[in-house]
Amino acid sequence: MSKITTELLLERAVPRSTRLRKIETLNLSKLQLKTGDLDPRLFSRLRHLQKLDLSDNLLDKFPNSLTLPDLRVLNCNNNKLEDVTALKQFPLLEELTYENNVYLTLNDDYKVMFLLQNLRLLNGKDITKLANHVRRVNSRKLTSKVTAHWEKFFRDQLPEKYTAEQVKSIKKKFLKSVQTNVVYGPSSLSEFTRWRVKMIAEEFLAYSLGLELNTDPEPEEKMDENEEESTESPREAAEDVGQVTLTPSKRKRNHSKPGSGNKRSKSQANTEEEAVVNPRKSSHVQDNPAPDKPRTSNQPAKEATSEQGAEGTHKNGEQFPKGQSNRRSSQLTGEQKSQEQDNGVVSLTPVKNSKGKEDVSAEPLHFLQCHSKGNSREDFKTQLWSCVFEPLLDCGARKDPIVSSSRTVATCGGESVCLIDCETGTVLKKYKVATEEFFSVAWTTLTMVISDSRKKSHNILAAAGRRGIVKLIHVAADFCYGEIKAHKKPIATVCFSPTRETHLFTASYDKRIALWDIGIPDCDYNFKASQLLVLEALSIPLRIALVPTCPDQYLLAGCEGGCFAWNIKLDKEQKSRPFEAIFQFPDEDGGMTTSHRVDGLAFLNDDVVVSKSSKPGCIYLWSWNRSFEAKGKGYQRTVSAVILAELEWSTTDLSYLTLSTCPAKDYVFCGDEMGSVWMYSLSNYTSAWSSAKGKRSDKRIPPTQILKWPELRANGEQLSEVLINNVVSDPTFTYLVVLTSVNITAIWKKS
Repeated sequence: MSKITTELLLERAVPRSTRLRKIETLNLSKLQLKTGDLDPRLFSRLRHLQKLDLSDNLLDKFPNSLTLPDLRVLNCNNNKLEDVTALKQFPLLEELTYENNVYLTLNDDYKVMFLLQNLRLLNGKDITKLANHVRRVNSRKLTSKVTAHWEKFFRDQLPEKYTAEQVKSIKKKFLKSVQTNVVYGPSSLSEFTRWRVKMIAEEFLAYSLGLELNTDPEPEEKMDENEEESTESPREAAEDVGQVTLTPSKRKRNHSKPGSGNKRSKSQANTEEEAVVNPRKSSHVQDNPAPDKPRTSNQPAKEATSEQGAEGTHKNGEQFPKGQSNRRSSQLTGEQKSQEQDNGVVSLTPVKNSKGKEDVSAEPLHFLQCHSKGNSREDFKTQLWSCVFEPLLDCGARKDPIVSSSRTVATCGGESVCLIDCETGTVLKKYKVATEEFFSVAWTTLTMVISDSRKKSHNILAAAGRRGIVKLIHVAADFCYGEIKAHKKPIATVCFSPTRETHLFTASYDKRIALWDIGIPDCDYNFKASQLLVLEALSIPLRIALVPTCPDQYLLAGCEGGCFAWNIKLDKEQKSRPFEAIFQFPDEDGGMTTSHRVDGLAFLNDDVVVSKSSKPGCIYLWSWNRSFEAKGKGYQRTVSAVILAELEWSTTDLSYLTLSTCPAKDYVFCGDEMGSVWMYSLSNYTSAWSSAKGKRSDKRIPPTQILKWPELRANGEQLSEVLINNVVSDPTFTYLVVLTSVNITAIWKKS
């Protein structure tokens, strides 16, 4: 595609024009434009341009010298913008939209509100009151804090007669100190606060000492990128922004029939380029492959709440909507179904329950539609990806169901995270971010200091997805207290260390697994997060598991290009580490291969690993100890997995239908492309496998039972093409939570 020309500008003017200087409205959307295509010399001739549409392009930033002195309305939706400070060159801008730019955050919203004094509408929302608060109240508070910091710590360090070198030295120290120590407002806005503090500090020094003022506010973020004491986590130092060539999103479902040209073959899965270009997580229905547009109504309202609340209470972040307790049973009649719809949770009526075997010991309990985009009851496209049961807290007489019962499960998909009581089907909490698509959730329990200096344990939920940001949610307080900018590409999965409650692993599409210390928030929810380790992968990590016998030493990951292990001991100085071992598995031709997509990975017990899929129709069980011991005898990194058994499974070659285990009951679960759940009871095999001389089972182990998907009708139509993305049981195997590709959370209960 050629660069922008005079002829193109005249043609895309609304209405068409014969002179550049006469153009007032210009539509440059959907042209695959990159930043270098915006020629400042050409744009400087658009002196009377008032409305500019640059949506659906590939812009990662704005050139600093676009001379558009009369620009009032700008649309930058669906680009790859990473910074907004260059927008200050459009001082008359009144309306600005930049939705679905995955690297822009709440901090960028606050930056444009400060920089653009005439801005009234941001992403379709009137921000006049909030912007005035940011420009006046926020600035006044920060100026007071910056001045006090100088007076207390730096004023006496400067002699009466000072040299230029002394001034330069003290300026550097002051700017670093003031950005680290001046804290105000929510932790989720700490990047904006540092940006403003640096700006105010430079203005203060220029006025007080007659220094030259640096008018470019952009570099502030680079200063603290690698400082571990930052309240927001440092960005990864080695990120190559220029190599981001697609909108980060997870893989889309391919519903092509076997033999069709679009079917994802194993050979496609083995090419790194294919793994990146054809992501499957995002949209279920092929006739609507584009990601849903994010809702704009919620975001500025949240901003107003968080900013106003910050000054008086220091409670910072997004709140859970209150009152979302909605009981939904699978046994509702058709009349009840038509009457009951509340907060986007739509009841569905099972018409028929087809059991796989007569001895099936689990029954369908609830079918919930609680992740709908915009609370729409017509949404059967949102993919659900991850669910984790909340750990049980010893909370004495406290009756709060969120912290007193392990029957509570967190689920995520689309723009929301839900907490569900499995017994009643009640949606206890719901947390939404309009511009996010959540892919993974994980629990940890932190001992926090409450207001009267007493310590108390609270469960914290981490949620992450396509924006590469980890949200930290204190569920008992209905409060998202902070975020960590973990990666610049989507996060596929997250998990906490079982031995160190603040240690969080994030696996990303940037082919890295990062270890973070999320810190412990104080009574005002201030916290410090830091990056401890980066594990370099050869392909995208999809599933991660810590080795149960040594969770502080080894991590196992199933990736697009194989199964890998890393040494994660923190006593080593090396912060960025390559993999230590890659495991070989049998291929379809009877040989051994390391190159295959491993999209399911979990430990059944301290030694037995369950993984899929090096070939269709098979799930492998293999020994971690015996496999890794073989590596110890030499220095080779390629190790053959010691296979213990194979589980019979669906012959589909669809990917990302992940598996899970229930170690306490020796169960393995995995869904398929037909809506069925395959269950394997392996208690009769584990004792033989534990023997040092345990031999591989000759035959594939069939499922103990298969739970068939009931026929469900919604709005009079039967739901079809149901894929089971994930299946998870609680630790005692009382409840089984099934996440689907059609925005339905199914809850089964063991009889």
